[in-house]
Amino acid sequence: MTNMDMIENAMLHVLPLLPYAANALAPVISASTIGFHYGKHHKGYVDTLNKLIAGTELAELSLEKLIAETAGKSDQAAIFNNAAQIWNHTFYWRSLRAQGGAMPPAKLQQKIDAAFGNLEVCKKELSTAAMAQFGSGWVWLVLEGDKLKVVKTGNAETPLSQGVKPLLTIDVWEHAYYLDYQNSRADYVNAVLDKLINWDFAAANLG
Repeated sequence: MTNMDMIENAMLHVLPLLPYAANALAPVISASTIGFHYGKHHKGYVDTLNKLIAGTELAELSLEKLIAETAGKSDQAAIFNNAAQIWNHTFYWRSLRAQGGAMPPAKLQQKIDAAFGNLEVCKKELSTAAMAQFGSGWVWLVLEGDKLKVVKTGNAETPLSQGVKPLLTIDVWEHAYYLDYQNSRADYVNAVLDKLINWDFAAANLG
């Protein structure tokens, strides 16, 4: 098969299914917000990426390889931004669950206690980082080496490009919360941490 044949037969990136119904996170995150956030923004990144890479060798790459290949390259910023936003959003939806919050699994709790002292301090660091992120971006719980830490990234940036393992994330772009919380990012973040955060997903990502 020639390179041209591979390009022509390349699979398009698709919008991943939500891991729950659109109204499953209500009232913390409304079905209306999910409709716009997932159905318009997330889908828009998928559609735009497919247009940007159509007919190029990049169309052969998985999403993760595409992010790695385009990270830090100014001439491929649009491709990176859309690819990373697809990945970030897919990870975000899985970082949430109905009736989340509560206590993490024991393995993760041990890591949290070692890094932060206790769960409440960990949640406070995540909330503080979310509020400190100027403009659009993300706050993440990551594993760096053998230790947990909280990091934030701007716009479409992702820990995949930073040599750490992401465990969970909270989207702090305004479109993630403005319909439900207007300009109160803190209320949104704290409600997510208390009622929706998926500690089981984070524990599974520890490996």
